Amino acid sequence: MSEPLSPPPATARAPLPAVARWLLLAVAVLSLALGLIGIFMPVLPTVPFILLAAWAAGRSSPRLLAWLESHPSFGPMLVDWRQGGVVGRRAKWLATLTMSGSAVLMFFTMPKRWMALLLIASMACVLVWLWRRPENTKAGVPPA
Repeated sequence: MSEPLSPPPATARAPLPAVARWLLLAVAVLSLALGLIGIFMPVLPTVPFILLAAWAAGRSSPRLLAWLESHPSFGPMLVDWRQGGVVGRRAKWLATLTMSGSAVLMFFTMPKRWMALLLIASMACVLVWLWRRPENTKAGVPPA
């Protein structure tokens, strides 16, 4: 009998130069800060900044990445995203409500109507993309 096939080994990345690691760590910390600010400011998105922080931390700081992945709020979202771009229904609804509130605010407060409409159209495109994402790991692409 033959032995079961084992998965191919993960491709090892070459270590980054120190300057690149420090730059990526700066990107991770800045993105995390912007994501945290975005929790309280509806016009600033939280999730893309947290995803960027996790990516940059994954290349520069295993300790920061471990903290993000074990965080009670960010961790499940990051693990779901890594397992096939999964976005939960609750997150989709929160994003929709937040963007809708921002759209109304922009429509009535921006000096040029065309600017507001351009931004609202951009948010609508993001929402279409977001709602097309799988909502559970069974519907998502299995991890590579």
